[in-house]
Amino acid sequence: MNKQMTISLMVSAIVFTAGVMPNQNLSESIKRGKEVYALQCQNCHMEDGTGIAEVNPPLAKTAYMKKPNKTLINIILKGQAEEITVNGKKYNIAMPAQDYLTDEQIADVLNYCKNSWGNKIPAAVTPAMVKALRQ
Repeated sequence: MNKQMTISLMVSAIVFTAGVMPNQNLSESIKRGKEVYALQCQNCHMEDGTGIAEVNPPLAKTAYMKKPNKTLINIILKGQAEEITVNGKKYNIAMPAQDYLTDEQIADVLNYCKNSWGNKIPAAVTPAMVKALRQ
């Protein structure tokens, strides 16, 4: 097996096995994520996660937050420039990369968003998952 394939398999194993987070740790992650959200996300997505009509998409009560963790992590790490549809409405404003956030901050804010405002989405995000995708 070549080195690249070995590394790829190791990263995949980390991403898939690190997805299980005990409830207490998830609860703590959500609390920390609320703080990150207030400082980094709230200006565009609003305190209640409803976004700004025609400008910034909502994060509350949306199937968009059910996208795979890898997709959500990459949106934060790399930003998003293409048009998206959320709750049947199109949004075409760029979201800048937030790659200056730590792996823990990204995991925490995603866990907060996936478990707030009517969202109850399983499969917690872990710092290890973020680290694997950051590289």
